[in-house]
Amino acid sequence: MVIDVVMPKMGESIIEGTILEWRKKVGDSIEVDEILLEIGTDKVDSEIPSPVSGKVVKLLAELNDVIEVGRVIAQIDSDKDKRTEEEKASSSTPEKLVEEKQIDTPVAKEGSRKKSSSAQSFSKGKGRFFTSIVRKIATKEGIGFDELNAISGSGLNNRLTKQDILTYIKSKGPKEPPSQTTPKTAGNIVSPGALVDERVEMDHMRKIIAEHMRKSVDSSAHVYVFSEVDMTHIVKYISKNGDQFKEKEGFSLTYTPFIVSGCVQALLNSKDMNSSLEGTTIVRKKNVNIGIAVALEEGLMVPVLSECEKLDFLQLAHKLQDLVKRTREKEISPEELQGSTFTITNFGVFDVISGTPIINQPNVGILGIGTIKKKPVVISTDEGDEIGIRNMMMVSLGFDHRLIDGAEGSRFITSVCQNLINIDLQPLNL
Repeated sequence: MVIDVVMPKMGESIIEGTILEWRKKVGDSIEVDEILLEIGTDKVDSEIPSPVSGKVVKLLAELNDVIEVGRVIAQIDSDKDKRTEEEKASSSTPEKLVEEKQIDTPVAKEGSRKKSSSAQSFSKGKGRFFTSIVRKIATKEGIGFDELNAISGSGLNNRLTKQDILTYIKSKGPKEPPSQTTPKTAGNIVSPGALVDERVEMDHMRKIIAEHMRKSVDSSAHVYVFSEVDMTHIVKYISKNGDQFKEKEGFSLTYTPFIVSGCVQALLNSKDMNSSLEGTTIVRKKNVNIGIAVALEEGLMVPVLSECEKLDFLQLAHKLQDLVKRTREKEISPEELQGSTFTITNFGVFDVISGTPIINQPNVGILGIGTIKKKPVVISTDEGDEIGIRNMMMVSLGFDHRLIDGAEGSRFITSVCQNLINIDLQPLNL
């Protein structure tokens, strides 16, 4: 029986996907849940498993084709009766022949066949399946079964993806180059004019980021204001209570939940910053959904912290920790990458003082957080002005001048800073 494979729906607002890679070709056998192809959307790239076991009979889309959700992209001949007969016949086949047939299929029991020292069967180790592309890369790089099985996977059920093994290879460093024995002569010198520039096509994620950034600059009238906030009390609080917090809550306390909390309160008191524009219509959002920019090796993703106005500080910190962790581990769902009403980006983690971030559409504002630096600051006291060493942080606000005037933008960034200065640390009960 021929089974149609359709472009899956990856999220509520996603209506199409791009074919990034076919892992199987026509005529190839495939097992249920084995990866058939990789698709990309404007939210996230995903590996798509086969819904059945069988043989690939048709591939109905080419690489880089943009296919709408629900359209048939491949066909698999799933003859269950035939497979059952083959399985019965194979039970009486000599052990050596069984070994050859099972090279690309899961191993039933550990030790059921001998392992080759140079090209082991990367099928399943303790129930783990490796796709053909992963096996091919492992063989090329000289990675044995035990080493491959020890690599942590980011796919479903710890499945090892192509990116996982490439990242692992990169972390091992380059192989030792063969020694060069060619004597140096004048003829070996290459003139600068002979050098050729490298030309590399953007990957799918970079193309999406580039398109989004260009659209944002083209549609929004970007304006920026800057301020500086004294974070000394929060720095001291984390220094004093950080170990206790980690022991109690299971993760480290950072500055980010404090910043998000201060921003949420400012958004609740702002008329239009928690809004979007649809033509000439202002859409004022009822919930505060904060997009958190997360830097990945492949680019940037912005998961969304939803309904922040309903969360107390600890709930917000826990939800933020979970969201960022799953984003970095590539376990975030497309639904969690949409619906933001305002965005925060923290370039301070790279020791950058300040920046002018591009608005994340369809938001009308984005808050940029710089690194915290110790500075000499003039402090007003009852006895007069004094100079003290304080932990200062630069904050930048980018906003869409089509909707937000300079006065409102200035009031908003001032409100965020005041919320951080006046934040009540007692409810944490540490």
